[in-house]
Amino acid sequence: MGARYKLSQAFIKSCSPGKYNDGAGLWLHKRAGGGGQWFFRYTLFGHRKETGLGGLNNVGSATARKKADHARALIASNIDPINEKLRLKNEYARSSNTISMIATLAFEAKKAELKGGGKNGRWFSPLELHVLPKIGKMPIEQVNQHDIKTCISPIWHSKGETAKKALHRLNIVIKHAAAMGLDVDIGAVEKAKALLGQSKQQKQNIPAMLWADAPSYYQSLDETTQAGLALKLLMLNGVRSYPVRYAEADEFEEDLWVIPGAKMKGAAGKTPDFRVPLSDEAKRIITIAKDRTPNDFIFANHKGNILSDAAMSSIMKRAGIEARPHGFRSTLRTWIAETQSVSLEVAEMVLAHRPASKVVRAYERTDFLDQRKEIMEKWAAYLLG
Repeated sequence: MGARYKLSQAFIKSCSPGKYNDGAGLWLHKRAGGGGQWFFRYTLFGHRKETGLGGLNNVGSATARKKADHARALIASNIDPINEKLRLKNEYARSSNTISMIATLAFEAKKAELKGGGKNGRWFSPLELHVLPKIGKMPIEQVNQHDIKTCISPIWHSKGETAKKALHRLNIVIKHAAAMGLDVDIGAVEKAKALLGQSKQQKQNIPAMLWADAPSYYQSLDETTQAGLALKLLMLNGVRSYPVRYAEADEFEEDLWVIPGAKMKGAAGKTPDFRVPLSDEAKRIITIAKDRTPNDFIFANHKGNILSDAAMSSIMKRAGIEARPHGFRSTLRTWIAETQSVSLEVAEMVLAHRPASKVVRAYERTDFLDQRKEIMEKWAAYLLG
């Protein structure tokens, strides 16, 4: 598998952020601020995979190499290290089957489906904040609808959407426990919903700026900050904030921005890549961002840190604007509806809204790139006044 132990202790301590190969499948992902993560990359049964071996602050190179040796031994016996790790966790959980323990296992099993491994989407947060502090130490086989109702009641009417997310996650955790062979009440969450009744909180649409106000606001944004540039790119293309904040240099190809499906809304592995036609103004913004940072992520700051999900919102809050970045999707969509003569299919594809019907998706395989290119140039020209 090639040379090993390529990384010296001095190099590990002083290297800049990036990914470095220690040899034979062992890699170090060094992050800004001195932290990092060891991971092992391998191929088994024709599939390339990666498994984490621990954080740099807790796992030294010697330990990481021993873990890599163990993984290689498993692979030599046609055993997947990831599956073996889950098997051992499941065995431990069966002897310590608290809700917290099973929730952690369920999250690990779910990560592959989640954007950014679930970390950036905060999949685990509703459980961590509203469920585990109250009933996390309870054996999952004992939990019932009354326990769940008591746990969720304080936020059911005041934070309805968060409460529903917590219940949804908890339901996944209980089903995971059932799959492990634990004797759980698979219907406990649904029974709890019946006891909770209808939530009084009504879902609110994200505030959006009127399209008539968009040009003056666009032109007022500060291009000397990465957050200001990112917000401009978001406004120009009508995309969600996650693909913007995590945009990488190699996603841009001349007049196109190809956003990986893993960064789009939807289940990881099931959402196709999305092609965004770039206006001349969008290309200008991208060039400035690329020139400003040596990081692969074009909107990273000088320390290599990715923009937080609040960075762009903070710009609008400080300006006393009620609208939020996500609302610019509505701004763009309304401008198209009221000023442009295009089909509904083209207008919806600008926002990456694909047909809901599987039958329609099966036959309609175009993404209307040429038509969208014309629209985005007009939108950019409108924002520039």
